[in-house]
Amino acid sequence: MRHSRTLIACLLLGLGSTALLADNAFVTDPEPDVPASVRPGTPWQEASVELPAWPKDDDLVELVVDGPPSPFRYFVDARSLRVGPDGAVRYTLVAEGRNGARNVSVEGIRCTPKGRYKIFAYGSGNRLDRLEGSDWQPISSDPGARYRQDLWRHHFCIPRGFKPRPESDMIRSLQGRIPPGQNMGFQAD
Repeated sequence: MRHSRTLIACLLLGLGSTALLADNAFVTDPEPDVPASVRPGTPWQEASVELPAWPKDDDLVELVVDGPPSPFRYFVDARSLRVGPDGAVRYTLVAEGRNGARNVSVEGIRCTPKGRYKIFAYGSGNRLDRLEGSDWQPISSDPGARYRQDLWRHHFCIPRGFKPRPESDMIRSLQGRIPPGQNMGFQAD
């Protein structure tokens, strides 16, 4: 009998301590990583792309690439240069070899902090063929892709603004009519 009273007393104490834990004034749950007022942003959504017309020589603007000499001369088709509703800059690029042979591609650049690019189509014989399954890639600093880095850094994107320049400013920049100090995001002297 005495053991049963002790057992009942222990059970009652155990139930009482559980009730006390429920009324604990201390917060036992971890705080959230961000305040409740911060909402996640909307994910970037790529717009559909319509391929431009084949580039005409009169519409080509030469891109002078920084760095060591390249085996190619690069041209951007000013007529195809567009900022899409998704904020990506799309253009037709013509890479001309020393022998006069041309490679044509339709590409896009996003003005993200490190830049991203995508190839939409390749061209030959006055015809553009869409490239299926292509993804946005980081812009490389490889010498063969230096032109993309120059387009992203100096001509298409507002420095440290992570958004595209107006199309007319892009063309002026490619033509060398924007001072280099303005292209770099620093105040001109």
